[in-house]
Order: sequence, then structure tokens, then C-alpha cells
Amino acid sequence: MVVLAGLAAGWIDAVVGGGGLLQLPVLLMVPGITPVQALATNKMGSVFGTTTSTVTYYRRVHPDLRTAVPMAAVALAGSFGGAIVATLLPAAVIKPVIVLALVGVAAFTAARPRLGRDTGLRYAGRRHLATAVAIGLVIGFYDGLLGPGTGTFLVIALVAVLGYDFLQGSAKAKIVNLATNLGAIAFFLPSGHVLLGLGLLLGAANMVGGYVGARMAVRRGAGFIRVVFLVVVSVLILRLGHDVVRDWA
Repeated sequence: MVVLAGLAAGWIDAVVGGGGLLQLPVLLMVPGITPVQALATNKMGSVFGTTTSTVTYYRRVHPDLRTAVPMAAVALAGSFGGAIVATLLPAAVIKPVIVLALVGVAAFTAARPRLGRDTGLRYAGRRHLATAVAIGLVIGFYDGLLGPGTGTFLVIALVAVLGYDFLQGSAKAKIVNLATNLGAIAFFLPSGHVLLGLGLLLGAANMVGGYVGARMAVRRGAGFIRVVFLVVVSVLILRLGHDVVRDWA
């Protein structure tokens, strides 16, 4: 189950993000694993997948690193901070807010069929960079704290807020997502929360899924990514919504 989840999650993450939707619940089914160990091991596996898809996108799409790299650097720091808070704060406090945000994202994207088809940047110069860095900090913190849907939030922010098309948005999101995973691992690995053997197995599966997903996204373009994006957001809403109802019951 872990290998199959890793393959599927790697593919989903490479196309539009949200692979943690599959990986994290499966890891939580491993006998004796704690929620923090599951979150940490999930990050360990995701690092391999995001690295593979990042390299694939960079070679084929050539995203602008002047935006992606500063955004990734700040996101790494935010993720490290989020990972620290994750050991202290119950996820049930945050999930309802995430569900509401996802519903808004889905409605916004579905109501604008031309959103993300073409790149039309909304800001220039320092304002563009400052907005990108702010997005990286907030979503990076969320990734370290909770995780599922991080890539999805990055893509929609890059598309809806900054004005990139879905292909360029996904390419840049992979660079930032790789940094957020590394930021979380920088805390989880030395603190002993990662189940190393399981994480490496998950990482191998993620690499295969990430490579296939990135090549497919590049080949099929922004329209394909938009469709997958809406499907993944819908499933995220159902999954996290179910968790919220269960926690409140």
C-alpha cells in the first residue's frame, strides 16, 4: 500500500500537487506509527519525488528562477518553522480553515475557464517578487505544519495571484515545494521522527511517479493540468472535510 500510494502521490504532486492526500492517510495506517512520524516520513518520501519532477520541469519548461529561487528560500524557512509548530499544535485546529480555503479555490477556478491558459503577469519588479516571497512564506509554513495540498495551493497562488499559466505555475511550484519539503526534513530528520527505511521506500516510488507525471504534464499542457487541478482540489475537500466532521463528532 505504501508503494502504490507513493507512485500515485508522486504523479499527482508532479502534475498539480496534493499527493500528501494519498500518502499521509496510508502512512497513518502503518502499525505503531505516530502522527508526527507519519508526517515526517511523508516529507522524506516527497523530497525524492519533488526533486525528480523539479529537474524534469526545469529541463523542459525552463521556469524563471528569479522568482522561484527567492520564493523557495523563504518557503524553506517557513516550512522549518511550521514543522516545529506541528509537534505542538493539533491538526484539527487548522483543517476547517483549509477546507474553506479549498472550496473557495475550487469555485474561483471553475468559474474562470480561461484562468491559467496563458501567462499574463499581474505585477512587475519588486512588487512581483515581494508577492511571490509572501506566498512562499505562508504556504511554506503550512507545509511544515500540516502538508496535504501544499503543491495545489502553490499552483493556484502562482496562477491566480501572480498570473502564470498552469504549466509555468506547476514548474515553479515544484521548485518551491522541494524547498518546503527540505525545510521540514531539516527539523524532522535530526529530531528522530523519520522512519528512514519506510521513507526511502516511499521516496523510490515517488521518484517514478514524479517523473511520469512531470513528463505527462509538460506534454499535455496547461489545459490538462487545470482539469487535474480541479479533480485534486475536489478530492482534497472531501477528504479533509470528512476529517473535520469526524473530529467534531
